[in-house]
Amino acid sequence: MKTTPYNISELNQQFNGSTPQELLRYFLDEFKGRIGLSTSLSIEDQMLTDMIASLHPSTRIFTLDTGRLFPETYSLIEKTARKYPSIHLEVFFPDATEVEQMVSESGINLFYDGIEQRKRCCNIRKLQPLRRAFEGLEVWICGLRREQSVTRSDMQAVEWDEANKLIKLNPLIDYTEEQVWEYIRANKVPYNQLHDKGFPSIGCQPCTRAVAPGEAIRSGRWWWENPEHKECGLHAGK
Repeated sequence: MKTTPYNISELNQQFNGSTPQELLRYFLDEFKGRIGLSTSLSIEDQMLTDMIASLHPSTRIFTLDTGRLFPETYSLIEKTARKYPSIHLEVFFPDATEVEQMVSESGINLFYDGIEQRKRCCNIRKLQPLRRAFEGLEVWICGLRREQSVTRSDMQAVEWDEANKLIKLNPLIDYTEEQVWEYIRANKVPYNQLHDKGFPSIGCQPCTRAVAPGEAIRSGRWWWENPEHKECGLHAGK
């Protein structure tokens, strides 16, 4: 039984047809000090960072450094900090002891050995740090879009995250990739240079590859797994 103090259906009806800025403005005002953006530095999250910097720059914005990111991703963290001096980008790291034990038991690249091993790695490097980042929050802003994958096709603008007991806010849920890029270019928002090299979706370096033209947006993530399994656990369920 899901337990939520909010009427999620009413919120979705209230903001049906609203722009991302309108949705953000309401929640940033209503939940000031209790709302944050979890950014993976994707084009969607960079777009939301740009909007938040204009609307409420004091809003918490945080990212996860798994220890296995691309050099280009680290460069983007620095570029973003310089572009938006009014915001403070927090960086959360995995527990070193947990990582050491996992590598000792299963190897440095255990994620290639099966879904359970890959999920263990994601849990230690991403989910556990994210839970620490969530402390004190009631609303979690995400850059999810329905178009991104089959695992996200039924998601709504406002959802209840039962696992973390948070409202999950998806302001860009109806946006296309083209619309996001239009905003990025029009507003000169910094983005990961790997996007120019065939990487539409970027995660950890060993688990991400470039894709061919016409392939699905997230086909380069955990490419050895079936599409229905391609979530790290952050957005696996409501």
